Amino acid sequence: MAISVYAAIALGALLALVAGVGHTTRAMAREHDLPGWLAAVEPRHQVPHHAQLAVGAAVIVLVLVADLRSAIGFSSFGVLIYYAVANLSALRQPAPAPLATRPERVGARRSAPAGPVGPC
Repeated sequence: MAISVYAAIALGALLALVAGVGHTTRAMAREHDLPGWLAAVEPRHQVPHHAQLAVGAAVIVLVLVADLRSAIGFSSFGVLIYYAVANLSALRQPAPAPLATRPERVGARRSAPAGPVGPC
């Protein structure tokens, strides 16, 4: 019984992760960092269906060809890389003049370099 509860929780987390990575994939395709067909949005539900199908296929292939523990480790490593890139790219964003003088913006800009080393 407990195993089925944990399996349901893990499935929910996996579905949420696929949806989140699908939206990130769509955003990257919109900026031409990934192939353009991944930016397609399903008209009725407004979801990036091509991106979500591609991410789902990648997850299925990874689970079929890799040891599940390796797949989980690879996923965790990928998330850390994703956050490192996000934090480092925040440093490259110019702050608008009115917001640059606000203390919370200055502090956030100073703390961005610590983001990649925070989880370590």
